[in-house]
Amino acid sequence: MAKNDSSQDVIIGIDAGTSVIKAVAFDLSGNQLETAAIPNRYATSADGAVTQSMPQTWADCAKALRDLADKVPNLAKRTAAIAVTAQGDGTWLIDKSNQPLVAAWLWLDSRAAPTVEKLAASAGNRARFEATGTGLNTCQQGSQLAHIASTAPELLRNADAVLHCKDWIYLNLTGVRATDPSEASFTFGNFRTRKYDDTVIEALGLQKHKQLLPPIVDGSETTHALSVSAAAATGLLAGTPVTLGYVDMVMTALGAGIYTGEEGVACSVIGSTGVHMRAMTSDKIVLNAEGTGYVILLPARNMATQVQSNMAATLNLDWALRLGQQVLRDFGMESSHEDFVKHIDGWLLQTTPGSLLYHPYISEAGERGPFVDAAARASFTGLSDHHGYADLIRAVIEGLGFAMRDCYSLMGEMPKELRLTGGAARSKALRHIIAAGIDTPLRVSNREEAGAAGAAMMAAVAIKVFPRMEDCIATWVTPLLGVVEAPDPVLAARAAKLFKVYKHTRQQLAPVWRDFAAFRSSASM
Repeated sequence: MAKNDSSQDVIIGIDAGTSVIKAVAFDLSGNQLETAAIPNRYATSADGAVTQSMPQTWADCAKALRDLADKVPNLAKRTAAIAVTAQGDGTWLIDKSNQPLVAAWLWLDSRAAPTVEKLAASAGNRARFEATGTGLNTCQQGSQLAHIASTAPELLRNADAVLHCKDWIYLNLTGVRATDPSEASFTFGNFRTRKYDDTVIEALGLQKHKQLLPPIVDGSETTHALSVSAAAATGLLAGTPVTLGYVDMVMTALGAGIYTGEEGVACSVIGSTGVHMRAMTSDKIVLNAEGTGYVILLPARNMATQVQSNMAATLNLDWALRLGQQVLRDFGMESSHEDFVKHIDGWLLQTTPGSLLYHPYISEAGERGPFVDAAARASFTGLSDHHGYADLIRAVIEGLGFAMRDCYSLMGEMPKELRLTGGAARSKALRHIIAAGIDTPLRVSNREEAGAAGAAMMAAVAIKVFPRMEDCIATWVTPLLGVVEAPDPVLAARAAKLFKVYKHTRQQLAPVWRDFAAFRSSASM
């Protein structure tokens, strides 16, 4: 570890997720000290819009930092650096005065679906995919910006820059407009050069709006000072170095152990969404013929992650638990989400593996990995009158494992070892099912806030606490990896057979999804 001012012994990591905005204090060795969290808020509407107030997002972030200061003595003087990551994709438009033009479009927004369909069928789409390594979907800023350009061009005429969530927070922290190499390259650039790519911008039909794209800044090399106004809002000291982290998916993976030097290691984040990643050097990435998934850069020497991401993971389980709560509520009995979560492991022990099949496409935006279909919807297959609520819960969790396997199978062989993170990873029974579903040994990181830690690690390298990211990983990540949990061979063999049925069924369901989407559309007129 490099020398550092001994009075500055804290790095703050900000992780502005879809559900919660967190500010987390770490010491320079990566030990988590305290956390402050503010629930995130967003609005939905019948047309598929999912939006978030930009001023409220900054206000909530500032409050999280102030709340953290209430928990950590002398935080302002002790802070060596601040780092920020946040939910990915989405479109955050600002004017010349750095003020929001409209509420931000989130990654959950599905309004760009018609534009995605047109762009995906265009002549330039394969070249765009070869550069970005990323398939088109409704989540992405490029797709959303193209949709806005065709449906509300006056909005872009009034725009002066387009940002992502973390970029917006960084602007409020430092006064600097910037984005990071990860989101810049998978949306508008080339993952090999880590720069914007004119071929990509042209394929999206956004040549006239290229000036909206902010400069690309690598936060593990460059910081900007906390502004006077941000210091007043947060209670921290003006001039404190601020790092712009990479997108939350890879920050979480970095903090959870995706890159620790071993070959064949992968990382899955089982949160609201399911994110499945392999780490490798950029030159070894082989893109699939289907044109799906992401390539997202890591803040380490020529390293990138190849990614497939399910639109919804624990959102499926949340729905199933709410269903049970609602039934009880209808009979005058109250039960909390936490009460239901406590019963999951017991329900899994009561049920038979593979007695029911579930496809976890619960999101209104459809699915984005390993296939892209805005019309995809969740379903149970094989329901009989002997099935009960516990069987539904088991099928939902098995469906998450099969969705994970579906994603990894498109990226090659199953990983040699999986590092698992996200709230659902705390359930031993769920891990048992996931390990069998992909027939891969797994390890869980003891890191509580992996996303904030990943961003803080970038700051630690930027301010020279560590000379290289690999040195930081050896201190912050590797010691926190848990024991290897091997898959049950009997369950794994059964899951391998059922996965073939899972995949065949979802392929056959595609025309049904389209027909049902057309029906819903006509019925709403």
